[in-house]
Amino acid sequence: MCLGIPGRIVKIDDHLKKLATVDVSGVRRQVNIACIVNETHSVDDCVGDWVLIHVGFAMSRIDEHEAAETLKILTELGEVQAEMESMRLSSVH
Repeated sequence: MCLGIPGRIVKIDDHLKKLATVDVSGVRRQVNIACIVNETHSVDDCVGDWVLIHVGFAMSRIDEHEAAETLKILTELGEVQAEMESMRLSSVH
């Protein structure tokens, strides 16, 4: 399964290498933005973009609403997973 995590590009770190800093729910990390740069959307145009991140690459641009919905679903999945793990640990074998 390929899972993209939404994040917002907050700054460009290296124009030539196409590296940028993204904020993912308050956590900042560096990603490669080469996949979202083209002749009509330059490296500098990427600041402020919401993107789906997978293994250190911004794979595609998304809108803010889609980013918020995806983050909500991921949070809910994490809560369900934590609850299932709690149930598993408390079960009697």
